[in-house]
Amino acid sequence: MAAAADPRPWPTELRLVKDRKALTVTFDTGESFILDAEYLRVTSPSAEVQGHSPDERKTVPGKRNVAILEVHPIGNYAVRLVFDDLHSTGIYSWDYLLELGRNRERRWQDYLDELAGKNLSRDPPIRH
Repeated sequence: MAAAADPRPWPTELRLVKDRKALTVTFDTGESFILDAEYLRVTSPSAEVQGHSPDERKTVPGKRNVAILEVHPIGNYAVRLVFDDLHSTGIYSWDYLLELGRNRERRWQDYLDELAGKNLSRDPPIRH
């Protein structure tokens, strides 16, 4: 019932893609987004990534091959994603997933620019 009284878009489907490299999110507005695991990981809403203020936000490198292991519902407002690098502290609200989908191209380019500016790579470090 909360969704009917709330004019904000509401998710109608969340589906982990078979290879666990993406999450498909569909909203009752008809909007549907395929959000790559890497994109979700590097934009995690966790304090570990976002910090407690904008100047504490971290650029997370080396996540090109990350996968989503688990999707846990949090009440009726969000999901917690567990990644195969064991990051699991981000709570992805429906509003945040919608924002990530709608602004994917700009946010992804900002991330790539940050990596380049800090001489970081999307590729994981090579283990010897």
